[in-house]
Amino acid sequence: MKITEIETFVVDAGWRPWQFVAVRTDEGLTGYGEISEGRTPFGIIGAVEDFEPLLIGRDPREAEALYWDLYRVARQSPGGMAAKAIAGIELALWDIKGKALGVPVYELFGGPIREWQRLYWSHCGSSRARNHELCGKPPIDSYEAYTRLGEEVLERGFTALKTNLVIPGTPARGYGFGFGGGPPDQDIPVEMLHAIEKQLAAFTEGVGPNVEIAIDLNFHYKPEAVVKICRIAEQFQMLWVESDMYEPDALREIRESISVPLTSGENLYGIRDFRPYFEAGSMDNVMIDIPWNGFARSRDVAMLAESYELNVAPHNYYSHLSTHIALHLCATIPNVRIMEIDIDDVPWKDELTGGPLEFKDGGLMIPKGAGWGVNLDEDVARKYVWERGRAPGFQLAGTPKP
Repeated sequence: MKITEIETFVVDAGWRPWQFVAVRTDEGLTGYGEISEGRTPFGIIGAVEDFEPLLIGRDPREAEALYWDLYRVARQSPGGMAAKAIAGIELALWDIKGKALGVPVYELFGGPIREWQRLYWSHCGSSRARNHELCGKPPIDSYEAYTRLGEEVLERGFTALKTNLVIPGTPARGYGFGFGGGPPDQDIPVEMLHAIEKQLAAFTEGVGPNVEIAIDLNFHYKPEAVVKICRIAEQFQMLWVESDMYEPDALREIRESISVPLTSGENLYGIRDFRPYFEAGSMDNVMIDIPWNGFARSRDVAMLAESYELNVAPHNYYSHLSTHIALHLCATIPNVRIMEIDIDDVPWKDELTGGPLEFKDGGLMIPKGAGWGVNLDEDVARKYVWERGRAPGFQLAGTPKP
């Protein structure tokens, strides 16, 4: 079996793009990987195209050999777009190998150790605040809207949710400028601390005492601000507070100053990036982005985390293909805390992979089909194209822009 072609897709996912890789073979098998990056989509696609000449004519079933060939070519530029491009290709290679053998990918890594995986509803309220009309959902125009959304989370069987700092209104607005817009100081005003307390209280009123709540602070805040936010969160039933920064000791100092669990890591690549954070004791839960790390390397990180008595949570702000890939990882590791999924999304999300997901008790069953157990519908991917030059719409309406 030989690789004959690599094709990429940049798909319109509403307020951000999703990117996919299709690796084609001379035996008619196609493997799919996801490499979604919301801010620099065509840079990653360009990196995939740069790697293509190294892959044409090679046997796609030699996934590890091909990974290390690509890694060595790009090792002077570790991480970033090169790592994401390699990850997307590697994911497609495992899909091909599973399909060629007629088994799910997790069977290539020892078989499943679980049949079902618990999920949390991510960006809960944030997606509605940004694009409620596109999602076909009510707006976040009051704190009562958070309470009603909490009731919906409970009614749909989820036992955890994650939100971002969003102030209700018409329009709703956010605070946090780590990804652009507004001042770069990463501080938090007192009035925003009050807003966080009201938001968490409104969600708690809706979900009751048995649903855990997480709040994601991303790169928006310095350690001092994160500690202030965590002190507010300590009065609620928190799954975790999530914060990202490129300083393991700073995260450790935060963790030692608070009583809520601290989660981090979605921005890191491979065991070399994660190891200093584990050694410093920087986090309680480890977020791993599989489309940015690849499958085998994500599993390496998860097993290293296990040696530090840490649980992991796959980062999954993407399509149903990524969800299936994350379920395969969860099936092969013993230390899963919970898995992320976005519920409010563009109406064509289900079309991309042949239909909606079937949730059970706030989770999903581990897929049983060959490869990832799902394929990208390329006709749908070509129908919803993210055009070059279009800026992603991550900022909430009302947020100051530069």
